Amino acid sequence: MQQIYYKYAYYCTYLHYFAYFCNMIKEERLNLILSILSKDQRVLLPELSKELKVSEDTIRRDIKSLSERGLLKAVRGGAVPHSSIPRHYRAREHYDQDSKDLIAAKAVQFLANGQVVLFDGGTSTLAVAASIPPDIRITIITNSFPIANALEDHPLSEVIFAGGRLDKDTFTTMGQDTIKTFQSIRADICFFGICSIHPTLGVTTKNYEEAQLKAQMVTMAKQTIALATTQKINKADPYYICPVEAIDTIITNSSPDHKELTPFKNLGVTIV
Repeated sequence: MQQIYYKYAYYCTYLHYFAYFCNMIKEERLNLILSILSKDQRVLLPELSKELKVSEDTIRRDIKSLSERGLLKAVRGGAVPHSSIPRHYRAREHYDQDSKDLIAAKAVQFLANGQVVLFDGGTSTLAVAASIPPDIRITIITNSFPIANALEDHPLSEVIFAGGRLDKDTFTTMGQDTIKTFQSIRADICFFGICSIHPTLGVTTKNYEEAQLKAQMVTMAKQTIALATTQKINKADPYYICPVEAIDTIITNSSPDHKELTPFKNLGVTIV
């Protein structure tokens, strides 16, 4: 009887250490996947399977586990990172300002006298608003306090502010009252900043209410222009705004010939 007990105890100890070893190996593998994703900005199942010497099913489960922890976005055949751009306005206000100024210089070329233009609350759209030439007569509808403030001294602009609930992280209004204002407008252009954009996952953001608002805005203009630094390309976040095909033009801080932008061109989007 004692011999059976010792065998049982040995077996239990073996299983304990085996389980511990397997968990340790899995965590190491998950960390490697995150490291590769950080470096390459995307991971594919076949490549990870080959590099880590495990099956694609194992990699698929690993990616699902990391996705459930909020550490990446699972996509068909692999994964992409979430956007690393901070959400709070103060953290974004002067973040990568040179890139935003370049985007703004390109964007103001789309403006003309008599236009009605929608502006969301992004800091890239703020850079555009601050760059509007003083001799352009224009009507701007926005839910952004910083943008309304930037246009205070513009001699020929008329500003319509979309009221609603104040979001203190972004200094913008949100909610159904804000959405109703945009629903009543038929604009010439909608400028909106992008948190994340991916050829197959579309345009996404970190906040549910923001996604609802922007989804409405892009349907209310003849021309939709997305403003995106290259850091936001091929990224994905939890809340869906619209498909890439809903965008007419993407203005970036890079050359239109940049290889990462080719999939968007193939979807019929003009890159500036």
